[in-house]
Amino acid sequence: MCGILGLLLADEDAHVNQMLFDGLTVLQHRGQDAAGIVTSEHGRLHLRKDNGLVKDVFQTHHMIDLRGNFGLGHVRYPTAGSSSCAEAQPLYTNYPHGVCVAHNGNLTNAADLADYCRNELGRHINTDSDSEVLLNIFADSLIKGENKGSDMVENIFSAVEKVMSLCKGGYAGMYLINGIALVGFRDPHGIRPIVMGTRKSSTVDGKSDYIFASESVAIDTLGFGLVRDVEPAEAIVITMDGQVHTRRCLPEDKISLTPCIFEHVYFARPDSIMDGISVYESRLKMGEKLAYQIIEKYPDHDIDVVIPIPDTSRTSAVQAAYILGRPYREGFIKNRYIARTFIMPGQETRRKSVRLKLNTIKSEFAGRNVLLVDDSVVRGTTATEIIQMARDAGANKVYMTSAAPPIRYPNIYGIDIPTRHELVAYERNDEEIAEKLGCDWIVYQRLNDLEDSVNEAAERSDQSYETSCFSGTYVTGESINDEYFAKLHDLRNDDAKLKQLESTGAAQAAKAGMPPGSHDGCENLQNDRRGAARA
Repeated sequence: MCGILGLLLADEDAHVNQMLFDGLTVLQHRGQDAAGIVTSEHGRLHLRKDNGLVKDVFQTHHMIDLRGNFGLGHVRYPTAGSSSCAEAQPLYTNYPHGVCVAHNGNLTNAADLADYCRNELGRHINTDSDSEVLLNIFADSLIKGENKGSDMVENIFSAVEKVMSLCKGGYAGMYLINGIALVGFRDPHGIRPIVMGTRKSSTVDGKSDYIFASESVAIDTLGFGLVRDVEPAEAIVITMDGQVHTRRCLPEDKISLTPCIFEHVYFARPDSIMDGISVYESRLKMGEKLAYQIIEKYPDHDIDVVIPIPDTSRTSAVQAAYILGRPYREGFIKNRYIARTFIMPGQETRRKSVRLKLNTIKSEFAGRNVLLVDDSVVRGTTATEIIQMARDAGANKVYMTSAAPPIRYPNIYGIDIPTRHELVAYERNDEEIAEKLGCDWIVYQRLNDLEDSVNEAAERSDQSYETSCFSGTYVTGESINDEYFAKLHDLRNDDAKLKQLESTGAAQAAKAGMPPGSHDGCENLQNDRRGAARA
């Protein structure tokens, strides 16, 4: 899961650098592995990207260089490829025009498409990133359309059509075509989110500024108005003169809106609106339905207090406490400078980080029967530590609830749930899970209740969702027994990730006592020295 942002300002002398920085900071919860910004200034591209948080990657001298009224931003949470800074986005190819991509999601046929790019298109693929595949297929199609002398906007739509006809998986993204257009697009199932916003230009009469973002919260924060979500299989092309062109790029029979429900459970900020649905309202409904299920299963429960595991579960916990008629209390204090543990590679790393991330207020636990509310339980490492912390703080009994159903299957659309064997719910019932975690009992949300929670927040009843990590049903047609899942396990289980991390150049340099080779930014598009030569 990543965060993406694109801006096009009507004033050619304005600069998007600060807005991209601020917007990426707002989207930082979607990825803390790497960050990047590319801007276009009168036809010259400026790129800065590196591993790290937004505040660390972009220093003052970088921001000064990121000039221009047109740009893309990206924060990365790696699921495909590696954590190399070379795979940080945006990615760039110089021909035609200079094209950049920022992408959120995962292509399930990326390996085949990489071979297609090399063998059929004659294009060099330099990384394992599926975003590079998206970039090269689009660029190649754009070149072929221009060679036919077609209209540029038509060429762009044709190129996006080519991308969507070949690429399989869940994705949302943006293309920056230097000096020509900003393009937002979304996969045929609408699995990954992307929204569009606009505002009146403050310096150019009668013109508007435009924005694309993963979540509406970035649009709100930057002072734009939310227009709508990009539809499944839709491309929106905004040319440099501010003209907006839209098109569905596939036949209707290949399009269906099935957005990822895990966005509402965990990833999205509660103040975001996704596909017209308030994330906050959906989480309230999750807490409500969870409480009613507890009453159904344990009508004589002895819960004394309801405590959320911060931060995402707070909204659900508030409503659950209200329905149960028990006090809501903050029993854990979070250190906000520790990364989200679900994202961290390695069980031992996650286990240690929990104690650094959370500390208990012992008076809220001492002698009480505590109901802990979490948004989800994935591997169980974090939950086990938190339950033990509650007992260490003096809790009499510890009950566990999850606002999401049991996660028993890998996600292949951009969420790092790679292998069934690492999931605590794999081949275990609720009693066995409770024993494994060390709690007195556990109650999971029912899948139909989860879907109803989101639909009721939207005041509708017929919307379907991508729920593969709970149901094992993949909207793009994969089966859990496919060879793809075996390869995914080999590449992305914890042991493989740790081996990959240890084999990086940065790790080898650290062992040798050498500083990490970030080159102060991995890549710099100012390596085009034609201007310097003329000077």
